[in-house]
Formats: sequence, structure tokens, C-alpha cells
Amino acid sequence: MQKVLILSFLLLTLAAVSSFGQSSEKSKGENSFAPVEEEQPSAIQRKTMKKRGKKSAKSVFNKKMDRKIEEFDKRMAANAKADRKERRLMSKPQYSDPSYFGHKRKPKKREVGKRKFCKECSLWH
Repeated sequence: MQKVLILSFLLLTLAAVSSFGQSSEKSKGENSFAPVEEEQPSAIQRKTMKKRGKKSAKSVFNKKMDRKIEEFDKRMAANAKADRKERRLMSKPQYSDPSYFGHKRKPKKREVGKRKFCKECSLWH
């Protein structure tokens, strides 16, 4: 009995919602397919509007583009400078000579009995 009541209530609600959704305010008297007529500006107004719009849009775009190009050039110059500096530092014997093996200064080679354990490279020097 309860299932029948719930089912009938759902069907009635669905029917009411679907019929309400099909009605709209535009269909009361207006033809929704009729073209909407807007006021057209005169020929002189159109020419001035086009000229103003094109100039301002181009100039704004050009200014933004010029600024971006300048920023790009600055970044590229800074990257080139940093790369030159890094190459210069890498030419030091600390990095180019294999006998340094990760040390800032070349490790001393001591006698066999006096050697110390190196924490940097895990070898006895």
C-alpha cells in the first residue's frame, strides 16, 4: 500500500515539474524566432568606432609585447652571465683536477702509519 502511494506521488510530481518546465515567459506573445532589431549606428559613427578600437587595441598589444620582449632579453642576458661565471668557476683545479676528488684543497698523502680517514670522500689520506 505504501509503495503504491509513494510511486503515485513521484509520478504526479514528475508530471507537474515537466509541464512547468515546458512553459516559458517568452512564449506569452512574442515570437522567439523573430529577429531582434537593434538600433544601428550611422556610417560616420561606425567609422570613428572602428578607428578608435583598432588604434587602442594595437597600441595596447604592442606595448605589452614590447615589455615582454624586453623582459625576455634581460632574462637571457642574466642567464648568459650566470653561465659564464659558472664555467669560469668550474675551470678551477678543485673541479677539473681528478686528484682533488671532491676536496676544496688537494689532500695530503701521508705515510702509511699516519694516515687519517677522510669524511668527505671516505678514503684514508
